[in-house]
Amino acid sequence: MMQVLAVAPEVFPLVKTGGLADVVGALPHALAAHDVAVTTLLPGYRGVLAQLAGLPGVSLAWDAGAMFGGPARVLATRIAGLDVFVLDAPHLYDRPGGPYAGPDGVDWADNGLRFGALGAAADAIARGAIPGFSPAVVHAHDWQSGMAIARLHFGAAPRPATVFTVHNLAFQGQFDRGLLGQLGLPERAFSLDGVEHWGQIGFLKAGLALADRITTVSPTYAAEIRTPEAGMGLDGLLRARTRDLRGILNGIDTTIWDPARDPHLAAANPRGRARNKAALQARMGLDPDPGAPLFGVISRLSWQKGLDMLPEALPALLVAGGQLALLGSGDHGLEAAFRAAAAAHPGRIAAVFALDEPIAHLIQGGADAILVPSRFEPCGLTQLCALRYGAIPVVARTGGLADTVIDANVAALEQGQGTGIVFSPTNAPMLEAAILRTISLFHDRPVWKRLQHNAMRGDVSWARPAAAYASLYRDIAA
Repeated sequence: MMQVLAVAPEVFPLVKTGGLADVVGALPHALAAHDVAVTTLLPGYRGVLAQLAGLPGVSLAWDAGAMFGGPARVLATRIAGLDVFVLDAPHLYDRPGGPYAGPDGVDWADNGLRFGALGAAADAIARGAIPGFSPAVVHAHDWQSGMAIARLHFGAAPRPATVFTVHNLAFQGQFDRGLLGQLGLPERAFSLDGVEHWGQIGFLKAGLALADRITTVSPTYAAEIRTPEAGMGLDGLLRARTRDLRGILNGIDTTIWDPARDPHLAAANPRGRARNKAALQARMGLDPDPGAPLFGVISRLSWQKGLDMLPEALPALLVAGGQLALLGSGDHGLEAAFRAAAAAHPGRIAAVFALDEPIAHLIQGGADAILVPSRFEPCGLTQLCALRYGAIPVVARTGGLADTVIDANVAALEQGQGTGIVFSPTNAPMLEAAILRTISLFHDRPVWKRLQHNAMRGDVSWARPAAAYASLYRDIAA
């Protein structure tokens, strides 16, 4: 059994702000079938430690002593079938708010040290700080784990092999170069070939430059980020590392996202979709109209996700008889726009501004279509869940959306291949056209049922991605 240390800022079900947590929480289960045992290291946020307090079998795995200005230790436990190490450093993580920002939404000023400590703990654990645990590979996720890669690279040999997965290149983790010594890095690390990025310490840049292999979460996104348009200033580095970069499509946990056994649904899909639609309309305060095409949104409200285009397209959706059920939070201006739209059109538009797993499941089970109009999308899990549940995804042609949804154009429909609606370019008029095309197909019941069948028969599980990761681990460990 190969041992792998995963390093991540969040993991479902302990802490989640987005799809990263779902990926980090689901992949270990799928890798077990390939004789890969993953233990995941994450920070001991206040909410995480509160959950551990009620668990049996939590043990002290390593007393780290003083770390980045205060005492630290690593706790070990098993939760929801996952083996986890939790870095308990109260001076860094015992705070209100979220993992990265305070209650006011402003990033913590010491995030460089907070996630530098995560990297330091990963480095020590990877080198044998915890008896009986000797990973062959360290798999770090996103910028918050970049210092794990940097410290392993610049530290003494031998060390485990390293993989760095970038889930979203837009979030890079840039900090003052004065932190270099505190982060435990030598002066030579601050170079173009090291952690230096535009005169600062780049956590994401460190992972991309120094890991043995780089992965990202879809083949199309792996190609896109090597271009100036989508490379966020790192395209040159990524082009130079093309041989070490691979796009491995995400999957979803099909035990959690199972339309036949989902406890949040009124009835099992696909036969129970009408009951689920009625339950969703009731839950969201929408008119109980089974014949209205019901669009769902489950998303962070941001420019990246393209949700600023949706208010412009809403009049056409309403004129065509559609409804909208929105679940999400983020940009205050967008929240205000959707709140106003819901107030102006009660029974037709409804919005919940929160992160709510039961409602997310009910939208997937009850909405006729799911809107994912992202300007860029490394992979996206929402459209994978939609395919699984038989909600037709309406997506922009970008990143993992392009890799996972087959447009139901005339040719595809004739060949029985369409699984959703794909539009390009990504702007409000094209989103409006995609919505109207979806409504037209919705009213052609035989075609719509064929689309649902096509969507649900695809494999969106972790089976193939896990096999790819297991193969990668063994290649670099050798």
